[in-house]
Amino acid sequence: MSEFVPVAREDEVPVGEVKVVHAQDKSLALGHCEDGTWGAIDNVCTHDGGVLGEGELEECLVECPRHGARFDLLTGEVRALPAVFPVNAYPVRIVNGVVEVDVSVPTKPLEIG
Repeated sequence: MSEFVPVAREDEVPVGEVKVVHAQDKSLALGHCEDGTWGAIDNVCTHDGGVLGEGELEECLVECPRHGARFDLLTGEVRALPAVFPVNAYPVRIVNGVVEVDVSVPTKPLEIG
């Protein structure tokens, strides 16, 4: 069963930006991609623990501010080293201008290797 919880107002995260938000007991990197889609992933880089929500967002990829690993904001997949393990991704929806995230069922891509 879905458990969407409000994490931000839509106008708090401009297009092309990522922000740290909290949903229940999880810290998330919430981003608003250039194409208008929204995504949320775990806020901690799997390489060295960097805060992903403090990174840069480009083409729906979040770059870790510590060492430059990149993660797909929609799937959690690693798109650039040095990280090799993905992060969880969570469904996002907008309801009456409020961004909601469902942390009850994270999706984690298959690890290749």
